[in-house]
Amino acid sequence: MVQTHDIERPSKALVEGLSKIGSATATGELSRLGVSDPQILGPLPYTTGKAICGPAITLQYMPMREDLYPQEEYKDPEKQLHRHALYHTQPGDVVVVDARGDMSSGVFGSMMLTYFQGRGGAGIVIDGVIRDVEEASKLDIGMWLRGVSPNHHTQTNIMPFAVNEPIACGGTLVIPGDIVIADDDGAVNVPIALAQQLLENASTHVEWEEFTRLRLLEGGDLRKYYPLRDDARAEYEEWKKAQD
Repeated sequence: MVQTHDIERPSKALVEGLSKIGSATATGELSRLGVSDPQILGPLPYTTGKAICGPAITLQYMPMREDLYPQEEYKDPEKQLHRHALYHTQPGDVVVVDARGDMSSGVFGSMMLTYFQGRGGAGIVIDGVIRDVEEASKLDIGMWLRGVSPNHHTQTNIMPFAVNEPIACGGTLVIPGDIVIADDDGAVNVPIALAQQLLENASTHVEWEEFTRLRLLEGGDLRKYYPLRDDARAEYEEWKKAQD
């Protein structure tokens, strides 16, 4: 019998706070916290306009070895580890998959993703491909992918190997329970140990950027307002008080 362990999820307040900052602000602030490149490189947004933020359930693929894994699509379904990753889904979770950048095996199809949505999943980030994209695109989940394929998950070169273990997705280390922020700019992994500090730093950043955007739309001086210069700070503080 296949047994996989669940993840430790962060507080809802932390996830909700981070959901407001966006991937671009997250990468900039994480770089200041010592993580130079938290972008999950390769998967691109397939659900334009969708933004997600949630804890990572991880799924690792490895090169196919036929003695270890059946290639037939429906043989021994409960031995198929990609199913077990989805079994752990709780509302707001993000499934992150290291599929080795493989472009010929669809990690999930529409049935699996329909189940994922039914469990409350927020989205998927896959360094690889899915199939049934027409049906999958009708679902209310975010999808960041390298592409699509008509093939099923073990039809060619790869096989699911581990669930909720550290993975390298798009060249980025993702540890189960890390927080993933993804939007039209791409997907970013937030190490859970830095998540609270990121929230505090990024919230201030988002706030002054909102003020700056207003001033620039009014024809304000780019040199003064972006980044916010010291001589604009008092003006910003007055604006902030007026928002309360």
